[in-house]
Amino acid sequence: MRDPFALKTEDLSTEMHLLLAFLAAEKGEDVPVRCPELFRGIDWEAFIGLALHHRVYPNLYPKLKNLGGAAVPPGVISCLYTYYSRNTFQMLHLSGEMEFIGGELAQKNIRALFLKGPVIAKDLYGDISLRTSCDLDLLIPLADLAGAESLLTGLGYIKDDYIHTVLNDWKWRHHHTTFTHPQKGIKVELHWRLNPAPSGEPDFEELWSRRRNSGLTREPISYLGQEDLFLFLVSHGARHGWSRLRWLLDIKQLLLQQPDAGKLTALLRKYHYYHVGGQALTLAGRLLDAEIAEGLHDMERAPKSRAMAQEAIFYLEQMVNLHSIPVPDDVASYHKRHQFALLAPIQKLKFILSFLFPYPEDAETLPLPKNLHFLYFPLRPFLWAWRKTVGVQK
Repeated sequence: MRDPFALKTEDLSTEMHLLLAFLAAEKGEDVPVRCPELFRGIDWEAFIGLALHHRVYPNLYPKLKNLGGAAVPPGVISCLYTYYSRNTFQMLHLSGEMEFIGGELAQKNIRALFLKGPVIAKDLYGDISLRTSCDLDLLIPLADLAGAESLLTGLGYIKDDYIHTVLNDWKWRHHHTTFTHPQKGIKVELHWRLNPAPSGEPDFEELWSRRRNSGLTREPISYLGQEDLFLFLVSHGARHGWSRLRWLLDIKQLLLQQPDAGKLTALLRKYHYYHVGGQALTLAGRLLDAEIAEGLHDMERAPKSRAMAQEAIFYLEQMVNLHSIPVPDDVASYHKRHQFALLAPIQKLKFILSFLFPYPEDAETLPLPKNLHFLYFPLRPFLWAWRKTVGVQK
């Protein structure tokens, strides 16, 4: 029986509809035949802007290069080729550094799971040139964090000390630290969690037991198992509102590998990501024509999954960039509400209770000796009220 559900996308621009049509198509040549109306009056500069914003130009260029000027202006294809070529060199650069860092960590007996970057491009797309990456993300056991940070510093990386903490709240309120190499121009995110609280997730040992080894490099590089990778990609994409189509393309490509539907459903339920997974399936299926396995239909068709998918269309209408500070007030307000709505009941409870735990701002408002930091628990309501009166949040 045909499923009549459709996302409401009428407020998306013509350029966005054309971009989605190319990303959904197996062959670019099919798009002008199936959707000729999308090419009429198209703003090609805006189209290129969308491809760059959503970081899908590596996947897009191969589909456009053989179309010819009748459908797509040569200047558009030439522009996309320039970015495609730059990305290929960037991914080769990152691949070399990934292998180097992985080897250095192995020598120190520090286990690492690479979360994204070239290893995921190779796994999902079969070719590192078909996906963008601007940094390397790796997960290590919390107990090895100090050793890994020391190693990166010794390799010339500089730590971004943006994290302020009190009573060790960094262990759960944050999930990674950032390092940058000034000469190599490479950023490394060192994770001890997949996501910040109130997320639930498998611990490192569980993830390590299901790891896979990539054949991309000469030395083995470990990365997440198939179902664990799906959990990470959907939790990461949802946390950012699916504001970049590249993340949905990753889901489409992963689904082509046919992960075990039973294991995947059980994993998402265990860690309270069932409807987040369903949201991703709905978006990937309806926008990018991703193939949804029979065993995943219940998750995709759940009313909450589809409602959350519809809410995510806001980010595509607005071309939202959550990393561009300051985020506009209307976007920030919508994102805050949407993120809370995505949480399972137990996660909502943990999120609300987390406000009772002292924040670094409490220590800044009323500095106390470290051995008296426990007093911030009873003092927190008063310190919060004081900051509200002078216009400071948290």
